[in-house]
Amino acid sequence: MAGSAHATLDAASRERKRRGTANSARAAWPPAAVAAGFTLAQLLLVRPGMGLGWDETVYVSQVSGHAPASFFSAPRARGVSLLVAPVAAWSSSTALLRVYLALLSGLALFLALRAWRGLFPVRVLALGGTLFASLWVTLFYGPQAMPNYWVAVAALAAVACFLRAPTDRGALWGLAGSAVLMAWMRPVDAVWAALPLLVLGLARRHLRTLLVLLAGLAAGAAPWVIEAYTSYGGPARRLSDGSAIQGGLGWHFAVVDQLRSLGGRTLCRPCTVPLPNPLLTLWWLALPLLAALALVLAVRARRTTATALPLACAATAAFPYLFLIGYAAPRFLLPAYALLALPVADALVRLLTPSAPPHRRTAAQSQSQGQGQSSPPARFRIRRPVVTALVCAGLAGHLAVQLTVLVHTVGNTTAAHRAWARTAAELDRRGVRPPCLVTGHEAIPVAFAARCASAATTGPNANITVDGIVGAARRAPVAVLVRAGSAPPRYARDWASVRVGEVRLYYVVPGAGS
Repeated sequence: MAGSAHATLDAASRERKRRGTANSARAAWPPAAVAAGFTLAQLLLVRPGMGLGWDETVYVSQVSGHAPASFFSAPRARGVSLLVAPVAAWSSSTALLRVYLALLSGLALFLALRAWRGLFPVRVLALGGTLFASLWVTLFYGPQAMPNYWVAVAALAAVACFLRAPTDRGALWGLAGSAVLMAWMRPVDAVWAALPLLVLGLARRHLRTLLVLLAGLAAGAAPWVIEAYTSYGGPARRLSDGSAIQGGLGWHFAVVDQLRSLGGRTLCRPCTVPLPNPLLTLWWLALPLLAALALVLAVRARRTTATALPLACAATAAFPYLFLIGYAAPRFLLPAYALLALPVADALVRLLTPSAPPHRRTAAQSQSQGQGQSSPPARFRIRRPVVTALVCAGLAGHLAVQLTVLVHTVGNTTAAHRAWARTAAELDRRGVRPPCLVTGHEAIPVAFAARCASAATTGPNANITVDGIVGAARRAPVAVLVRAGSAPPRYARDWASVRVGEVRLYYVVPGAGS
């Protein structure tokens, strides 16, 4: 009898485990499908052959053998360079690098969404992931060698792991890894995004969780701090230099600048362009309203923390780029968009999910209502079809806008990168080949494409003097890129020149009679 009882209990235990595993697998499919769709959309819509951008060139050149490393200015961190090193260290193929980053970014999105299991329903995770992944700025920067997307997914995962940490030891590892990734990519952004976590950890005295978060941030920022001492005169000096390069951090109302950049401008500096069509910015203006609605619904349902914490982190992550910097780039707000996605998706799901009438409600539903899952008022239930139609129409219009802006931005960016490639090809035809030096207008990406070193005598990337350029011209090929119609530097006025598109190329090749 005892043996039969034990056998029955073992069988029941195995059945519970089997069902738990099956349920877990089913719950993982929707976020996995979203991540796979995100990866596929990047490969189809953001052409893998699109050349490297200006900032990408700086990061990739640090680990690439294709060309000398570009000047690494104070605001940057080495995280992206290490991220791309497995490919860039042995291959100069931009297409291969894009595919690698698209696959990696899809995996990162899946892991970040999976960290929220149990905190939001699976359908909310799927919708939230889709909302974030379908933004043109997310699709555009997912396969690029830039840090902002990685800060975004790491911040999203960090908040979930922070919420789970008091009851889940495994979440502590996730919190540590997410904090390391954030600070590894952009230490200052990591601190801004983690501020609400630090405050809540202190308020609730979750000391172990707080220590893990601080340790992760410190470990991720360690390379930046070490480099600050070895190359920039210390962290304070590096922060000061970074502020100067960014135009002086202080009170700047950059909200309108961000609006101007939403039409597809990857960098709006100075941001004097007109505002884009209101249809392109409507989703951005609706975000604060949807976030407020999400908070109200969460308070009514008595599940405030899981909604309020990512909203607070989104606010602190966005604050410096809306109010402390004098220019705009859409990628700066990627961490805020990622953190807003799930609360907004939760609000939309609640608006779209019909409630059973009282006489059809099961006992379990009645009990869940008593625990905070309250149904909407009767007048709201009557209007639900109208709300559903409006929400679905809004989402369809939103996706159409994002696709339109993405196609436009990819086209313009590809054209600019091809212009750099044509200038690099002309350099090669004129004899400016390695070892060589390129300076002037857009010298960094052109020099990398031509496999030359880049240099600047002024501006945020200044790393050489005029005498240094003149001395280099006596020993090796040197080129100066000047906007068409502008005068060249005094030292290059007697050099041979040729116009290439929108620039005029002045060059000298020692021993070639130029």
